Order: sequence, then C-alpha cells, then structure tokens
Amino acid sequence: MTKTLTTAALSVASAATLFAAPAAHAATGGKAACPTPSKAEIKRSDGSKVDEPARGATAIRGVRVGHIPKGFTYGGVVTGKHDGVTEYGYQWGDDRANADPRQRSLWVRVLCWPDARRLANLKRLPVTYGTFTGDVKTVTIGGRRVLTKEGDGALGDGRYVGWVERKGVVVTVMASTPLVAGLDRIVAGIRLP
Repeated sequence: MTKTLTTAALSVASAATLFAAPAAHAATGGKAACPTPSKAEIKRSDGSKVDEPARGATAIRGVRVGHIPKGFTYGGVVTGKHDGVTEYGYQWGDDRANADPRQRSLWVRVLCWPDARRLANLKRLPVTYGTFTGDVKTVTIGGRRVLTKEGDGALGDGRYVGWVERKGVVVTVMASTPLVAGLDRIVAGIRLP
C-alpha cells in the first residue's frame, strides 16, 4: 500500500525543484547555522518518497524531536525554497484517511529566514503553507513563547505553532487534533544545536 503525505506537504515538496542548500549555512556549523537538507533529502522530498516505518527523533538533520507520539506508520521529508526562506521538515502520519477525525499527523519544520528576529516577525513569514495570519495568539507551550492558531484547510485540523529559535531560525509544528493534548511535550522536546 502506498502512503502519501498531506496536500500541504506535497505542494511544499514540489516547490523544491530548484532548491540548493546554501553553502554558507552548511559551512558555518555551530549554533549560528540553520539546519538545511542535503541533496539526497531534497531529492527524496521532490520525489515524495515515503519512509515506512517513519524516521525517529533525528528525522531532520540538525534537529532533535525528543517526543514523537506513538502510532505513526509512515513519514516523509519536506523541503522547499522560495521568497528567501529555506524550509526543511519531516511529516509523520498514520494509516487513517485525512477526513478521519482520529487521523494522527505531525509536521515539524525548520525555516531559515534572515528576517526572523522576534516572535512578531512570524506574522509576515513568507511561506505558502503555515502562515501566521488570521486568529493568531501568543501563548507559552512547552516552555516556549509561541504564536499559535487553529489548523486550516491546507494544514488540516489541529493546532499550528511557531517560534523564533534564534536569529534567522524559525521552528513550526503542526499537530493534528488527536495530538493537541500532547503539544506541550512535543514542543518542549524539540532541540537544535
């Protein structure tokens, strides 16, 4: 049985056709660097390759996702580059249909965006999916000050959150409705070097 990533992830993946990881980010290393995908990861994203079983805590090179709820059966790398933003993430999913209210999906993404300095900057984050417009709130989740909003049609049902990890580095998390109760633990467990 072939698995497919959500419409949002596939659209982001197709935007990666001309993507090349900036050498400056990869070469700087250390805390100032923003995690970017390798050429192999870009190719996997472009081809919508599915991992069965899904990858674990180190699915995104340079990021540790310390808490991944159980029950995911597949996953996939999602990359993209547009409007000065480099996107690199991973999406976990289960075998339920997108319309099933019990469907479990989790999308963790790192965005390298030079204009990211403060939480308020996220309201003008230049991405196709996962914008912080409309009914957005500032709250504390998992010990981090984040922007949050309800998932929309493109992202699916659930809760979407984002924060500026450090200058130029944004992290976003989209958790489907069954995972929202554990969002504190998911967000608290995300670590970048």
